[in-house]
Formats: sequence, C-alpha cells, structure tokens
Amino acid sequence: MERNVAIIGAGVSGLTCGIVLAEHGYRIAIFAKDIAQQTTSSVAAAVWFPYHVEPAERVIPLALETYQVLLDLAGVPDTGVSMIESRQFSRTGEIEIPDWAIPLGASVIPSLSVVSSGVETSLAKDPSFFKSGFSLSVPLTDTTIYLDYLAARFRKAGGEIHSNVRFEKPEDVERKFGLVINCAGIGARELVQDADLEPHRGQVAIVPKIQGLSTAIVCDDAPLTYAIPRANDCVFGGTNELSDSLTADPATTLRIVTECSRALNVDKPRVLAERVGLRPFRKSGVRIERGQLRDGRTVIHNYGHGGAGFTLSWACAREVLEAAAL
Repeated sequence: MERNVAIIGAGVSGLTCGIVLAEHGYRIAIFAKDIAQQTTSSVAAAVWFPYHVEPAERVIPLALETYQVLLDLAGVPDTGVSMIESRQFSRTGEIEIPDWAIPLGASVIPSLSVVSSGVETSLAKDPSFFKSGFSLSVPLTDTTIYLDYLAARFRKAGGEIHSNVRFEKPEDVERKFGLVINCAGIGARELVQDADLEPHRGQVAIVPKIQGLSTAIVCDDAPLTYAIPRANDCVFGGTNELSDSLTADPATTLRIVTECSRALNVDKPRVLAERVGLRPFRKSGVRIERGQLRDGRTVIHNYGHGGAGFTLSWACAREVLEAAAL
C-alpha cells in the first residue's frame, strides 16, 4: 500500500480527500494553483443539494452519506456548517418532491400565503412569482469559514498544502509520490484530456445580510435564482451556462440582484463582491476511478461533481480511501 500521496486540487474535494486519507495514516501533500478563497469551491453557495450532477442512481447515495457527515459537523463549533431550511420553488407549476428527500422530512409548502413573519411573508405578496414549493432541512457550509476549517484540519493531521503549482499532466508529480489523486475539478479537462468535462459557469453576487431571511430560497427554473443567508453576508445567484469565462459580467450581476430582490420583495442591496466559478460538469457522470499513469504509478480520479461538490464530498473521499487501499 502506497503511503506517500499527492493530491492535485485544493477545493472541497481535494481538501476532504486529504483529511480522510491523512487521518487514516497516509502522508499527504496537496498541490494546487489556487487555494482556499481563490478556488472554485469558494464561489459556491454550498447549500446541500444534489444539483446539476449525474447520474442520479450513483449520486443520490453519495449525497445522502455526505448529508450525515455534514449533519454531525453542524454540531461542531467553528466548522462553518449549520442546518438551514431550504425552500425549493417553481415558477411554472407543481414542483415534485424527489423520492430521496421524503425520508429527510421534505414537505410541500402548503400555500405561499401561509408563511412565517419577516422576509418569508413577502414571498406571498406576489403570488404569481412562485407557483409551488417544498422545504427540507439541509446542511449549509459557509465557504468563508468551512474551507479554512478543512485546511486547518488537514494540516493538523500532518498534511501539507503547496500553492501556485500547476501540472500539465499527472505524471509531472514528483516520483516520490507513488499515488496521485486527481481532484482538479474543471482543471481535469486539460490535466487528463477529458473531453466529457464541461465548464458550467456560475456567477454570484455577495450582498449584506438580509434582515429576516433565515431560509435558503432556491428556484431552478430559468432564470436560476437563489438567496442563501450566511453568517456575515448573503449569496445571491445565479447562472449556469456553458462558458469558461471567469470575468464577472456587470449586467448579469444586476439581473441576479434584481431577480433575488423581487423574490424576497426587498430593496436592492448593495453588492459587496461579484464572484465567478466553473462547475465541473461531466456529461458521463462523476468519475471516481482507480487507474494507472503512463509511468506505472497509481492514480485515483475524483472529479466531475457539477454543482454538487460539497454535497458529495465526504462520500467521494471515502470511496477514494477504499480505492487507495486496494
């Protein structure tokens, strides 16, 4: 069993894999161009939900396993994980509660005019805005806190993080690492020449906390709209378009803020920051696979999580651990 392991990528997948392997006795070094708040993971609203990832029969068990780990972390101070009511809405008709959500306590929002006080009440002021919805309690990972928690936990387990490192191919990793784990996200498109991987661009606006907003508001109908309250701010989103542009578009920000403000029936807040990330959507589905590099070393791929990197992270890391032990 190879104990010297290199992980390519320092987003949520790379850090979580690093923790799981390091806490099981492996010597781990993470290599990445960007770390922490510069990664794609830092842009995510990171409310738990198996969003924009395939295939369902593979993904749902991974998501439910990760749910349980995050549920436990929500009880640990300073992780940035909390439980939140997530309200999923449709503008176009009756929304269907997924079968997997029912055991988690998902329930139909009986009437958009029968809601609690505060911002939620305003959702009913224009009953034509949303036609139907359901709610369930889910983990929310505040990326401004959680990514730092993961990095600190990884280092405490003996792991090392090296930034400003870019590999052209996995074989470029030093030979002293007998096992390479590919958690490169959208970077795997070039790293391992995976044509199935597509950059699905997500743009968000960070705004100040919205008074009275204590639930996550999500509508997947076009235009994609979500408002996610965090400890110190709120994430307004969003977009999901095939593009590899990381430049924030001011017109898109205006549309996002306008649409979210309409949904919440609040005045348009000031924008604290605009962020763009590329969801690593893989047409043939999540790739968790053990293989061999051209130089004979072992590689384990862990990428293609689409819009569900946080949602799948712990279960995928467990599968990587099992593949490493083979």
